[in-house]
Amino acid sequence: MIEVIEEKKHWDEFISSFKESDLYHTFDYHMIAKEDGKPVLLKYSNGEISIGLPLLIRNIPGTPFNDATSVYGYPGPLYKNIPDDFDSNHFKSDLLEYFSSNNIVSVFSRLNPFLPLQNHILQNIGEIDKKGPIVAIDLRKPIDQQRQEFGKRLKGQLNKARRHCTIKKAINDEELQEFIKIYHENMDRVNATSMYYFEDDYFKVLAKSKSFHTETLLAIHNESGEIMGASMFIYKNSVVHYHLSGTKTEYLPLMPTKLLIDEMRIKASQLGLTYFNLGGGLSGTDDSLLRFKSSFSKNMVDFYVWKLIVNPEVYNKMTKESFTINNSDFFPLYRCSNRLVFTSK
Repeated sequence: MIEVIEEKKHWDEFISSFKESDLYHTFDYHMIAKEDGKPVLLKYSNGEISIGLPLLIRNIPGTPFNDATSVYGYPGPLYKNIPDDFDSNHFKSDLLEYFSSNNIVSVFSRLNPFLPLQNHILQNIGEIDKKGPIVAIDLRKPIDQQRQEFGKRLKGQLNKARRHCTIKKAINDEELQEFIKIYHENMDRVNATSMYYFEDDYFKVLAKSKSFHTETLLAIHNESGEIMGASMFIYKNSVVHYHLSGTKTEYLPLMPTKLLIDEMRIKASQLGLTYFNLGGGLSGTDDSLLRFKSSFSKNMVDFYVWKLIVNPEVYNKMTKESFTINNSDFFPLYRCSNRLVFTSK
C-alpha cells in the first residue's frame, strides 16, 4: 500500500534511509519550490523493496479534480533493494489506487539522471520521454585530467578571468543580497520569463537549509573590489548542481561565470563528490546555453520525464475543452492554454 508523508520529521527520516538521494527529494526543497502545490512523499513498501516518490498535488482550477507534478529540478523516485527482475505491477496497482482515490487525473515528474533505476521502476506505468542531454563533469577523474577535457577557448578564457578576479564564498546576508541583485539584473538583461524570478526568501532558505549544502560563490574584481558576478551551487550526497548565476553587465567580457564554475569543480572534486551537473539547454534543446556548458565536458547524460494519464476520460474531456496546440509535447495538455497565455506576455 501507499503511505502518504507530509510532515518534515517523517519525510526527512524516510529520505535518509536511502543510500542515494538528491536535494530535490528533500522536504525543505519542496517547501521552497512548491508554488501552488501540496508536497507529498509517497512511501511504497513490499517486503525488502522500498520506494519513495515525492510529488506536488495541485487542484485543476474550476474542477473537482487534481493532478500531480514534480518540483523543478531532478527528483523522481528513490529506491532500495530493487532486484534486476523487478515487477512493477504491484507498485503500479498501489499507485493507481492512490491517484484514483484522490481524483488525480494525470501525473508528471522530472527524473534524476544520476539515479539509474528510476526508469526501471516506472516501466509500464505511463510513459517515459527523453528530453535531451545534460552536461555532467565526472569528478572521479583527477582534477588536471578534467581540465584537459576543456575546450581550448575555455582554457584561455579562464586564464584571463583569473588574472582579473578572485573567487570567495558568500558568508553573510549582505553578500547573499548582492548575489540576488546581480541575479535579477541578469534575468532582466536576457528578458527572462517570470518563472525565473524568485522572492528573496527563496535564496535565503536555500542558503540556510540543513538538508543540503549551498555554496554561493562571488567573483571579486581585483582592481575595483566590486563583485562582478556570482553563482549558487547546491549538493547533497554525491552530486553537485549548478543552480543559479548572474553577471553584472559591465563585466560580461571577463566571463566570471566560467571561473565560478571552474572553482566549484575543483572544490567539489576535493570534497569527494562524484558528478557536477551543469544542466542542459533551454527545454532540452541544443542551443548556445548547452554549448556553453559542454565546453567544460563532453560527458552528456540523458534526461527523462515521466508522464502518466490516470483518468483518460476526464483528461481527454478537459483537453478538448481547453485552448491547446495539436501535437504539443506539453503535459498535461489541458494546462497548455495557461502556458500559452503566460508566454505570450
